[in-house]
Amino acid sequence: MVVRAGREFLAIPGPTTMPDEVLRAMHRPALDIYSDTMVQMTGSLLRDLGTLFATKGQTYIYIANGHGAWEATLSNVLSRGDKILVLESGRFAVGWGNAARAMGVDVEGLKGDWRRAIRPAEVEARLRADTRHEIKAILAVQVDTASGAINDIEAIGKAIKAAGHPALFMVDAVASLGCMPFEMDGWGIDVAMSGSQKGLMAPPGLGFVAANDRAREVHKTADLRTPYWDWTEREGAEHYHKYSGTAPVYLLFAQRQAIDMLFDEKLENVFRRHSLLAEAVRRAVTVWSEGQMLGFNIAEPNERSNTVTTVAMKDPAALLAYCKNMCGVILGVGIGDLQGKAFRIAHMGHVNAPMILGTLGVIEMGLQALGIPHGKGGTEAAINFLGETVAA
Repeated sequence: MVVRAGREFLAIPGPTTMPDEVLRAMHRPALDIYSDTMVQMTGSLLRDLGTLFATKGQTYIYIANGHGAWEATLSNVLSRGDKILVLESGRFAVGWGNAARAMGVDVEGLKGDWRRAIRPAEVEARLRADTRHEIKAILAVQVDTASGAINDIEAIGKAIKAAGHPALFMVDAVASLGCMPFEMDGWGIDVAMSGSQKGLMAPPGLGFVAANDRAREVHKTADLRTPYWDWTEREGAEHYHKYSGTAPVYLLFAQRQAIDMLFDEKLENVFRRHSLLAEAVRRAVTVWSEGQMLGFNIAEPNERSNTVTTVAMKDPAALLAYCKNMCGVILGVGIGDLQGKAFRIAHMGHVNAPMILGTLGVIEMGLQALGIPHGKGGTEAAINFLGETVAA
């Protein structure tokens, strides 16, 4: 007997569940891409992306996923043979660096650990050693969705400044933008990028980039520039330059609605919601870990992200299958170095208490049904935390 009839629950870290309002926003006739309405929508999105990134810099919209946005950032500020420093805390900064290497860039990795966040002191020490300033850019992610780590981007920015190093600071905010604070200008970030399909609650297919004046000055001499990604081309007088051709109209309808919803909720409330729901998940995992068969991948509690929790577990395949096939809850699999060694619980974007508590309840149900040793009462601990914290 199964209990999975009804809507399937996505608990994966992207693409995340889209609100019904966002789905409805796309269900409309096509728009004249040369109309004032189209121009105004583009202008409003570019301005609001600046608000989300917290920057006075220039913003750009690409018809691309996050990997495309990676290439957009790299190609606009680097030249063949430039050296960059990639700060490892999981899979995604490394992947960004691999893209740069394939483009002809000299990539150095600052070795990290998939069980911890980046150490700003290690960044500062490496930059102080680069007395000739050969490193042209530093790459980091705010949240690595493979490891579940959140990196202290503000502290890393301060470390770069303390080292007196001129390298550009470039940050991937794909799994954090719209879910937690991000202060591009305040934290000394020169280039930032994100995507539509996680905290921004829209379909995959839009990549976003923000660049400050310092990055745009470096851009003038970058020789990896190509027509599609090029910021200068994107700043052309004609509206179609904003998309290097035909605008992705329906994705823009969706993203416009999703950002409106975030602003209606108010960003401080969005961030608080994510913080509370993430802590509820952590309370449950803490209890389950008493059975010594599963536990947090990230060792230090303050380095666990508010958008995804990676749970280390030897061979979670049976639990993943049970949750999906019997109950209709799809959990994230372990990826990269954690393939077959972890599962992931996403709590980002369009998510609320019943969605999180339902997901936790199904996981605990699966642990019980499969006879997997675990501490009892994880879901109850999550309920108790929210009941005590969310005031009547």
